[in-house]
Amino acid sequence: MGEGFYVAGTLLDMNRQFGASSEQRDLLRFLTCGSVDDGKSTLIGRLLFEQKLVLDDQMAALARDTRKYRPDDEIDYALLVDGLEAEREQGITIDVAYRYFATPKRSFMVADTPGHEQYTRNMVTGASNAELAVLLVDARKGLTAQTCRHANVVSLLGIRHVVLAVNKIDLVDFNEKGFAAIRDRFSALAEPLNFKSIVAVPISARHGDNVSTRSERTPWYNGPTLLAFLENIEVSDERAAAAFRMPVQAVSRPHANFRGYSGTIASGKLRRGDEVAIAPSLRTTRIERILVGADELDEAFAGDAVTVTLRDEVDVSRGDVLAPPRGLPHIGAQFTAHLIWMGEEHLLPGRAYVLKLATRSIGASVTEIKYRIDVETLAHTAARTLEMNEIGLCNIAVSQPIVFDPYSENHTTGAFILIDRTSNATVAAGMILHGLNRAETVRPQALSVTKTERIRLKGHSPALVWFTGLSGAGKSTIANALEARLNAMGVHTLLLDGDNVRGRLNKDLGFTDVDRVENIRRVGEVARLMLDGGLIVLCAFISPFTAERRMVREMVDEGEFLEVFVDAPLELCIARDPKGLYRRALAGEIRNFTGIDQIYEPPAAPEVVLQSGSGTPGELADFVIAELERRGIIGPQP
Repeated sequence: MGEGFYVAGTLLDMNRQFGASSEQRDLLRFLTCGSVDDGKSTLIGRLLFEQKLVLDDQMAALARDTRKYRPDDEIDYALLVDGLEAEREQGITIDVAYRYFATPKRSFMVADTPGHEQYTRNMVTGASNAELAVLLVDARKGLTAQTCRHANVVSLLGIRHVVLAVNKIDLVDFNEKGFAAIRDRFSALAEPLNFKSIVAVPISARHGDNVSTRSERTPWYNGPTLLAFLENIEVSDERAAAAFRMPVQAVSRPHANFRGYSGTIASGKLRRGDEVAIAPSLRTTRIERILVGADELDEAFAGDAVTVTLRDEVDVSRGDVLAPPRGLPHIGAQFTAHLIWMGEEHLLPGRAYVLKLATRSIGASVTEIKYRIDVETLAHTAARTLEMNEIGLCNIAVSQPIVFDPYSENHTTGAFILIDRTSNATVAAGMILHGLNRAETVRPQALSVTKTERIRLKGHSPALVWFTGLSGAGKSTIANALEARLNAMGVHTLLLDGDNVRGRLNKDLGFTDVDRVENIRRVGEVARLMLDGGLIVLCAFISPFTAERRMVREMVDEGEFLEVFVDAPLELCIARDPKGLYRRALAGEIRNFTGIDQIYEPPAAPEVVLQSGSGTPGELADFVIAELERRGIIGPQP
């Protein structure tokens, strides 16, 4: 299939194609969404065909493709949009397809998004820059759970105009009552979603009824055709009216006599001479020059990519945000946000992720799931985790204060993604609701006795020796032997054992993934306090997840964390079974037991590996002592 029916490029290219300037016709960005097989791709293909944007050779190719993939079908206009082989074979949309077209009244950029639940993440991508949503519903099926999910996502992403396209109206004999029932039910569903406009249109994307021209087969419908509505809907660009924001993407230093700061203006406008504050430092200065390439401008607007120079020498880095001093964004380390979970593995509160907001990337974790949103009823339900495609309201904490706005005020500085630190996959999209000032009101108390003085008093450096391995591998036994040897050497220690901590500090936690993460997070915080006291802390925990062991490593200073992997085959641990836990787990009496129905992720590069059973506990402990001596944490023994 050729691609000449659209120009994948700039708006300028598109205007050349259709013979109009951007001043003559404005651009409307919209998306199509809805359940699978509701006809999204067919609708876009039909729009392109009816605007005479499909050339003769492309129509011939479309006819051949239809015979190949739909041998019993008429011309399948969906094949104009579905470019992936898997999409054509299955008749579904998997990736987001962007298409440009224009009419004498308006230019359009449409995102065709997938309907399958597993591809909700792609639908979020398509919706992120849209101003209007065309939500398709199969007239035979009515509203589905995916229809409700997409409506909710569209609302969360700030889209305020919706067209409910009741498709395949021909397959229900153009039934007016059926159309009215779907329209009324959606109106009730959408009432709390704060849409500014909702228009329901009965269409047949396959045959063109009410797509570009009014259908004689729906004499009972008095509203606009889909295209007429899209041509005439007034969608204001809220970015222009919002306060000025420019996240700094790069510091430009081509030579010693020039220092500029590059980025795209997210909202508002900027003039030469304007006073700006650099967030989060809040240092103020004025704009000296505004540059686009070699051209110098007097002012720039939302959406413009510019480089600015400043009158004063101030510290500005990537991730900082330029803003007006009397319209500052929020600065904080905690906030509440709606989270759309996209990861195949469920959300684990307390686990460390990477948060990317505008041009800033920083460590973050979900500290609390306040509730999950039922996508069909919009009811709020209690939740300890979020599964793929679920939506929840969560509290987020980042490792350092960042600059943000509520998403309702600024989509660029109010939206973020969460990235898995191991796979680098995007696992969530978030929209900030408001900031939390909990941690910002708490400041560390200055102490007279410092960590350095405690270390000097004890005569050795602090360290966190983290024993990990399967239950029954011998972690606690070896750690106990190590502590006895260190105490005999005059070393100040503290042993935190998994069972002992579970019985006191963490007695409220179970053994689900969520509880295991919280268990390790709490232990890491306690261990960090003990390191401040100058102690060598020994921790013996199964700690099955790599991410949580890394989280604890990053809590402490460089060089203070030693991971000790007590390596024992599962068969050996089952044979030992000192507490009878494996026997009960294999009998189904214990759930979420590591090694049986719970995974264990072995360390990739531990500081010490101990082969369980290769020596006595004391002999194995000596290997750890040797590593502590090699690192200079304790002095060599005579």
